[in-house]
Amino acid sequence: MATFPSITPTYGMRKNSKPKVRVSSLGDGYEFRALYGLPLSQDPKVYDLTFNVSETESDVIEGFLRSRVNEQASFTFTPPAEGFTKTGTYSQSATTVTISITSHGVAIGDVLTIDYTSGSATDGTFAVVSSADANTFTVTAASGATNSGNVSITLSGAGQYVCDTWTKTVPYNERAIISTTFREVFEP
Repeated sequence: MATFPSITPTYGMRKNSKPKVRVSSLGDGYEFRALYGLPLSQDPKVYDLTFNVSETESDVIEGFLRSRVNEQASFTFTPPAEGFTKTGTYSQSATTVTISITSHGVAIGDVLTIDYTSGSATDGTFAVVSSADANTFTVTAASGATNSGNVSITLSGAGQYVCDTWTKTVPYNERAIISTTFREVFEP
């Protein structure tokens, strides 16, 4: 799987979210709303990015994007300011691990890398099972135990994307502006 070159887009990125929701309108004015698809693919993102770069860097970006189109392949990309690492506390009872972090910012289905910095819980990658409030959420451990201590969580922010369109302008010698649209895809 190819990874987008480490060239940072210019300030002013636009992110669009459109959760996959089916709506059925009922005769009495009520409506039934249901998410569809696999849990991790219910809210794909679309990023409009602009790269104000040297002519050489623009050739790298364009070559990379053309290669992905020719291979009909997605690529790994981490949008700026997406993903984070936060610390807090945890308590484990059986296989349920309750994590408390002020303003955690995670949602059900998010996949986190969890490092239990104290206590005897096993580090790993876990999906968020429930989110009680803005400060508490749960994950399910592989084996049951009773533990508590400090924890560090990391939400990667990286995802799989395809670039549907891009344009390149050359405003003056040795500079280029590439405007792209990256659409998140969900592949194994």
